[in-house]
Amino acid sequence: MGLLACMAVAAGAGGAVALGPVLLGAAGFTAAGIAANSLAASMMATAAAANGGGVAAGTAVAVLQSAGAAGLATSTTAAVASVGGTVGWLAAAAAALI
Repeated sequence: MGLLACMAVAAGAGGAVALGPVLLGAAGFTAAGIAANSLAASMMATAAAANGGGVAAGTAVAVLQSAGAAGLATSTTAAVASVGGTVGWLAAAAAALI
C-alpha cells in the first residue's frame, strides 16, 4: 500500500470516528434525549406508531439514542473506524485509477 493510500485510510478512519457523534447530534440524538422537531423525533414517532406506542429495545432508534446519550461504545468506535478506513482506501484506489 502506498503512502497516499495509507494516509487516505487513516483520514477515513479518524474522520468517521470524529464525525460519528457530530452526526448523531445533528440528527437529534443528543445526551439530553431526542431533540424536538428533528430527524430523530420523526424516526421515534414512526417507530412508536409501528410498535403500539413505544420504541422497542434494540431498534435503530433505541441504539442511536443510546449512542447519542452515552457516546459510542469501544466496539462501535472500532466498527466505525473500520468502515471509514475502508472508504478512505477505496477513495485512494479510485483516485489511482484516474
